[in-house]
Amino acid sequence: MKLDVTKQFAVRSERVKGIDCHPTEPWILTTLYNGKVEIWSYATNTLVKSIQVTDLPVRAGCFIARKSWIVVGSDDFQIRVYNYNTGEKITQFEAHPDYIRSIAVHALLPYVLTSSDDLTIKLWNWDNNWRCEQTYEGHQHYIMSVNFNPKDPNTFASACLDRTVKVWSLGLTTPNYTLIAHDVKGVNYVDYYPQADKPYLITASDDKTIKVWDYQTKSCVATLEGHLANVSFAIFHPDLPLIVSGSEDGTVRFWNSNTFKLVKTVNYGLERVWCVSILHKSNVVAVGCDSGYVAIKLGNEEPMFSMDNNGKLIYAKNSDVYQSVIRPNSTEGLKDGEALPLQQKDLGTIELYPQSLAHSPNGKFAAVCGDGEYLVYTALAWRSKAFGKALDFAWNSHDFSNATTFAIRELKMSVRIYRNFLEHVAVDLVYEAEKLFPGALLGVKSVGLLSFYDWESGSLVRRVDIEDDIQDVIWSDSGELVAILTTSAAAETSDGTTAAGGKTHEAYFLSFDAALYQEAVNDGSISASEGAEAAFDVLYTLPTTEQVSSGKFIGDVFIFTTGSSNRFNYFVGGEVVNLSHFDHKYYIIGYKAAEGKVYLIDKSFNVISWFVNAAVLELQTLVMRGDLEQFATATVTDEETGEEIPDLATIAPELLLEEYSTYLSDLSKTELNQLARFFEKLGYLKLSFSLSQDFDSKFQIALSTGDLPQAYQLLAENLESSTSVAASQSQKWRKLGDLAMAKWQIKLAEDCYWLAHDLSSLLLLLSSSNNKSLLKRLAEAAEEKGKYNIAFQSWWLRGDKERCVDLLIKTERFVEALFLGRTYGIASDKLQGVAEQWKLQLAAKGKKGISDRLIFDFEKLDVSNGDALIDLEGTQNVAEPEEPLLLD
Repeated sequence: MKLDVTKQFAVRSERVKGIDCHPTEPWILTTLYNGKVEIWSYATNTLVKSIQVTDLPVRAGCFIARKSWIVVGSDDFQIRVYNYNTGEKITQFEAHPDYIRSIAVHALLPYVLTSSDDLTIKLWNWDNNWRCEQTYEGHQHYIMSVNFNPKDPNTFASACLDRTVKVWSLGLTTPNYTLIAHDVKGVNYVDYYPQADKPYLITASDDKTIKVWDYQTKSCVATLEGHLANVSFAIFHPDLPLIVSGSEDGTVRFWNSNTFKLVKTVNYGLERVWCVSILHKSNVVAVGCDSGYVAIKLGNEEPMFSMDNNGKLIYAKNSDVYQSVIRPNSTEGLKDGEALPLQQKDLGTIELYPQSLAHSPNGKFAAVCGDGEYLVYTALAWRSKAFGKALDFAWNSHDFSNATTFAIRELKMSVRIYRNFLEHVAVDLVYEAEKLFPGALLGVKSVGLLSFYDWESGSLVRRVDIEDDIQDVIWSDSGELVAILTTSAAAETSDGTTAAGGKTHEAYFLSFDAALYQEAVNDGSISASEGAEAAFDVLYTLPTTEQVSSGKFIGDVFIFTTGSSNRFNYFVGGEVVNLSHFDHKYYIIGYKAAEGKVYLIDKSFNVISWFVNAAVLELQTLVMRGDLEQFATATVTDEETGEEIPDLATIAPELLLEEYSTYLSDLSKTELNQLARFFEKLGYLKLSFSLSQDFDSKFQIALSTGDLPQAYQLLAENLESSTSVAASQSQKWRKLGDLAMAKWQIKLAEDCYWLAHDLSSLLLLLSSSNNKSLLKRLAEAAEEKGKYNIAFQSWWLRGDKERCVDLLIKTERFVEALFLGRTYGIASDKLQGVAEQWKLQLAAKGKKGISDRLIFDFEKLDVSNGDALIDLEGTQNVAEPEEPLLLD
C-alpha cells in the first residue's frame, strides 16, 4: 500500500499530553504539561485561543462542539470547562482524588467519561449540573484511556496499567468482560474499529507491541511489532484502511488495517510521541509530542471516481465500488449546486486499496491501481479483464477505438505501453519515472522535469523542465492544449514550524503541434534527450496562492476548482472568470455538452451540476484564436514590433458576420456581463460596451474610449435620487468633467461640474471666464450648501460688497464685516447694527469689559461722508487721508 504522508503544520511547545480535532472547524486543541491549553488553526497556521488553566500538567482535553466548549482534566484533580469562543470558564469541580488521565465525550448524550490514577472511571452529566451519574470500579492500577464504542455508544472500553482492557455498559457498575490484553506490561491505549464490518478493539502497551482483538470471540487477531519503546497509542483511521500508532521512540507508524503490515514510519524530531487525534471524514491526523505537535495529511482527500462519456459514474469507498448513472433528466427541477438524487448500485469489492480509478476512453473498461498492482475490469459487469504489477497506470485518453491502449510503471526505470492487453512497446526512459499521466501523449514525471512520449512508438516527444512538484497534467479533447499543474515546497521557519502561505501553485498552459513533431521525426531533427523543441509552445502561466484541485478543458477553455477558497472558475486568454464559490471542496467529474452541464463531486460522493453556456465558451475560444480581428475598421502600431495590427477597439457588433452574432443571442444578463468584462480586458471596447448590462462598466468603457458625449448621456439617463447612488454619480460627473476640461470641452465640463455639485471646480472655471451671472448662481448654491469660502469668493469676484458683508454677518464674522464695510463704503447704519452684534457676541463669551470699552460712532468717524476709502468701480470721489500728526 502506497501512502503519502505530508507535514501540514507543526508547532514547537511544551510537552503535549492531550490533543483533539474540532469536528467542523480547522482547529486542534492541545493540553500542555505546563498547565496551558491552546487551540491552533491548521488552515491559517495561527493560534486561535490560549488559556492558562493551572500550574500543573493538563493531561487530557476534548472539544464538545455542540456546546462550544472544551473540557480539560489536570493534575490538580480538577475538571474545567471553557467556552472556546469567549474563553469564559463554564464550570470547575474536583472529579477524582488523583491525576486525571483520559476524557471521552459521548457522541449523542450529555455525558463525559473521565479516568484517573484513583483506579476509577466516572460518568458526568452536564445537563444535570455536571452530576456524577456513575462510578466504575474494578481496575487495579492507573486507568490510562477510555473510549466509547462508535457502533454501540452505550458501551465503552478502558485500558489500564494492570495489563487489562475492560468493556463496560453505561448502566452497569461492573464490567461486561475483561481482556488480559498484554502479558507483561500495562496497556496505555484502547480504541474501537469504527466501521461496521469488523468487531475489533486495538490496544497499545508498554511492551512495545500493538494488538488487535475480536471483542466478540475475545481472541487476538494480530500483534503488530516494530516500535522500539513504550507504545503510547494505536488507533484505527475512521475512513482509511490504516492503523496509526505512536511511541516513546519518537516515531509515528502507519499500518495496513487489512493486512496488518507496516506501511510507513515517520519521525518529526519532536522526541517522545504521546497522543493522537484523527478528524473524521478527513485525512488530517494530529500528533502530540514532548516538544510540540504536528498536523499531518495522509494521502489525498480527493475521492476515487471516474465517469464515462455516457454519464456512468463509478466511485470507490475504500475497497467497495459503486455505480450511479447521471441521466439527462437527473437535474430536472434542480438549481445549480443542488445535489442530484442518484441511485447507487453496488458493483462489488476490489482486492486492493485503490489509489487511482479511471475509465478507458471508450467507456468499456475501468482500471484500478494500488498496492503495487493494477486491475482492469469491465465497466458494466465489473468482471476482471486484466491484472499485473504496476506502481502507476495511465490510459491513452485520446484513443477511442477498441485498441484499449494504456501504460504501466513497473519500476522507476520501466514503463511499458500495452495495446489490446498485450505489450506493445517499452518506453526508453532517460530519467527515473515517478508518476504517469494520461493524455494525447504519455506524461512521465521525473525529478525536476516532465517528459512526453508517443503512444505508438514510445519515443520521446518533448522534455519540459519544471522545478516545482508536478501535481497533474490535463489535456484538451483536441489534444492541442495541455495544462501542467504544479506546487512548490512549503516554506518552514527555523524551528520547524510551517510558515503560513508557504506553498505557491502555478499552472502552465502549453500548445502542442503534432504536425511539427511528425516533421521533426521525418527529417531526423528530433533530439534523443530533449525531443522536438518546436512541438510545444508556452501560452500562459497562471500563478495562484491556492492549489487547483481539479480541472477540465471545454474546447480551449479550462474550467477548474480550487482547494482552499473552494472557487469554481474558468481560465481563457490569460484571464480567470469566477463562476461560483462553494462551501466545501468539489472536484470536476466531467462536462455534458448536450446539456451544458458541468458535474462535480465532493469527498462524500455527493454530485452536483452547474450550467455553463457552451456558446459563451465557444465565442471566447474563437476570440482567443483571433477570428474576430478581421472585423476591425482601423489599425494601430504594435509598440514592440512596430507592425500595423488590427485595432480591436473598433470592432462593433453590427460588423460581425451572422455566424458570430448567433453566439450573442439568448444569453442571460450575467453571461452578457461576463462576456463584456472578457472583451474589455482584451481591448474589444465597442463590443464590450454594447454587451454590458452594467451601468458602471459601460460608463468606464465610454471614458476609456474618449466618447464623452456617450458617457454624459449614460449619466443623464441614470440620474438617481437616493443618497448613496447620488454620491456615486456625483463622483462620475466630476470625473467626466475633469476629462472634458482636459480635452478643452469647456461647456461640457461646466455642465458636469454643476451636476456633480463640484463648486470648487466651478469657481475656477467661472472666475477664468468672469461670467458674473453664473458666479451669482454659484455663490447662492455655495451659501445653500454651507460652502461659505466659495460663496464669499464668488460674491467678491462679482464686486458685490453688500453680499460679502451679509455673508460675513451670517457666519458671525462681525469684525471682518466691520472692516470690510468701513473700507468699501457700506452704509453706517448697517455697520452700527453689526457693531452691536459684535458687542453682544463678546458679552456672551464673558468679555463684557471689552464690549463696554468699544465705541462706534460711524457718523463722526465717517471722513468720506459715506464714500468708500477704496473705489472698486471708479465712480466715487475717494477720500484723501488726513495729514499725519507730527510729534515734537
